[in-house]
Amino acid sequence: MKNQGNAESSHRARKRFGQNFLIDQGIIRDIVRAIHPRNSDHLVEIGPGKGAITEQLAAQCDHLSVIELDRDLVPWLKVKFEKHPGFQLFQADALAFDFAQLITDDTPLRIVGNLPYNISTPLIFHLLSYAGKVQDMHFMLQKEVVKRMAALPGESAYGRLGIMVQYFCEVEALFEVPPTSFDPAPKVDSAIVRLTPYKTLPYPAKNLKVFEKLVNLSFQQRRKTLRNSLKNALSTEVIASLPVDTGVRAETLSLETFVTLSNLLSEEHFSGATPKSEAN
Repeated sequence: MKNQGNAESSHRARKRFGQNFLIDQGIIRDIVRAIHPRNSDHLVEIGPGKGAITEQLAAQCDHLSVIELDRDLVPWLKVKFEKHPGFQLFQADALAFDFAQLITDDTPLRIVGNLPYNISTPLIFHLLSYAGKVQDMHFMLQKEVVKRMAALPGESAYGRLGIMVQYFCEVEALFEVPPTSFDPAPKVDSAIVRLTPYKTLPYPAKNLKVFEKLVNLSFQQRRKTLRNSLKNALSTEVIASLPVDTGVRAETLSLETFVTLSNLLSEEHFSGATPKSEAN
C-alpha cells in the first residue's frame, strides 16, 4: 500500500487526458450530497482519477463501476478499492465505452464524472444514446458548457448542445466550482450539472435522425436566418411550407418548435445534405 500511495501522490495530471484532480473536500462533499447515493444504486464514475469522489461513493453504494483511461492510475485504484465487493474497474476510453454492458438486473445507471473539458461535448452526446438506461447523471463541466446545456431560446448560449440535451433530459445547473478546487487549477470556472432523462419524452420526434440533422444544420452558422441555414439542404418549396417564420435565427426557436418542424420532414427531404458536426 505504501508504494501505491507514493505512486498516487507523485502522479502528475496529464494534459492529453485533460486531467484536473479535485482536491477541495468541501466541494467533494457537496457533489456527493447532490448525488445522494443509495445502497441499491448502480453508480458509474467516469474518470475517477485519484479517487477523491470514488472514495465517498464506494462507502455509500454497494455497486460502483469506474472507467479510467490513464493506465498508470488503474493499479492504484484497484488496490485502494478492492475491499469493496461491488467495485469494478474498466481501463477504457469512455467515448468508445458500451455503457449498456453494465446493465445486469434492469437497475438504471447513475452516472457521475469530472469530465475532461476537451471531450465533454462528444462524451455527453455519446451518453445521451443510453438515456433510456440511465436514472440520472451528475457532471463537473466547464461552466460555459453547463450554461449551454441549460440555456433557453433567445439566450446567447442557446444552441445545438442545449436543444439535444433538453430533448432527452431535464437539466439542472446545481453550483459552481472555482479553479482553486483542483490540482492543477484550470484556467476556467467549473460547474456541477444534473441531467435526469425523461421517462416519457415531452416532445417526441418521429425520426430522431431528421430532428438531429435539422438542429445541426440550423445552428451551423448562428448569425444566418433559418431560411439561409437550410437552403442548401431543403428545397425552396419545402422551406416555404414550414409553419414558422424562416426569416428568424434558429436561436429564437424552442425545442418544441424544432421537434414540430422535424416531424413534418423526412430523411428524403435532406437528400444530399451533409451537415458538419459542431458543438453549439
